[in-house]
Amino acid sequence: MHVEHKRLYDTILKLKDLQQAEAFFKDLCTEKELKDFSDRLEVAEKLLEGKTYDQISKETSASSATIARVNRAIMYGKGGYKSVIQNDS
Repeated sequence: MHVEHKRLYDTILKLKDLQQAEAFFKDLCTEKELKDFSDRLEVAEKLLEGKTYDQISKETSASSATIARVNRAIMYGKGGYKSVIQNDS
């Protein structure tokens, strides 16, 4: 773990509810950053459902570069997407 990121992760873990999370992330991020994060999560959900790049591209506003980036994270990353999406279902 990057030491400089630990404070951020610790802070996120302190969020108690959806309202507090929304307020924190709206203060922390720009609207574009929040949209980008949301888009990546939606793409990850669709990839884990087995949808193709073409299907995802048609169903979302995500670019093929974003789809490929998320797919690389799912295939070769730390398992973050899978852990939260599979726990969500």
